Amino acid sequence: MKNLFLYYLVFINIIGFLSMYLDKIKAKKHQWRTKESTLILIGALGGSIGSILGMYIFRHKTKHLKFTLGIPFIILIQLSIIIYYYKFV
Repeated sequence: MKNLFLYYLVFINIIGFLSMYLDKIKAKKHQWRTKESTLILIGALGGSIGSILGMYIFRHKTKHLKFTLGIPFIILIQLSIIIYYYKFV
């Protein structure tokens, strides 16, 4: 079961990373964009590490407080849950 969870985390973080990349490309071309709520949701569903890597590698959404503060906050919550789970459950 833990392996399945690990595969999920890898997959969702790749999605988070790619979503930042694709949104940046579309922003440059003035095309249809991914909703900010969708980008945040991907982070909240476990893709926060991939999302934050994508933010800073592609310099995308780095001037928006909801991303520069929100994604790290989501990471802290997720790490707290993981630590609690492995320490107490």
